[in-house]
Amino acid sequence: MLVSASFLLIVLVNVIGLMLARFMRRAPEIGIRRALGASRAAIYRQFLIEGATMGFVGGLVGVALTLLGLWGVGRLFEPKIARLVHADASLIALTVLLAVAATVVSALYPTWRAAQTQPAWQIKINH
Repeated sequence: MLVSASFLLIVLVNVIGLMLARFMRRAPEIGIRRALGASRAAIYRQFLIEGATMGFVGGLVGVALTLLGLWGVGRLFEPKIARLVHADASLIALTVLLAVAATVVSALYPTWRAAQTQPAWQIKINH
């Protein structure tokens, strides 16, 4: 369990860095949206929804790969042994929920940084 938690922490730190770079690359777009009247709350909402969507898709891909692995175990081992590993609906739902929650938590800092974008500074640089 400790190894799994450590691996999750390392992955989340990586996700924070990737999301921060991705959101900061969109700073001119955010600055223009803010200059046109978008509130910081709207920016938060947009980026947290994007983070949740990425987590949901990642969770689904993870579940699909897990099910593929379970199918492979069924083909590789005799049925008596293969029945020892299985996935039920509650485990699949928990996996997707954990992926979404972890990604949203990871998106909090990059989202906060993106929402701090000053509209005047972005417009001055881009024009």
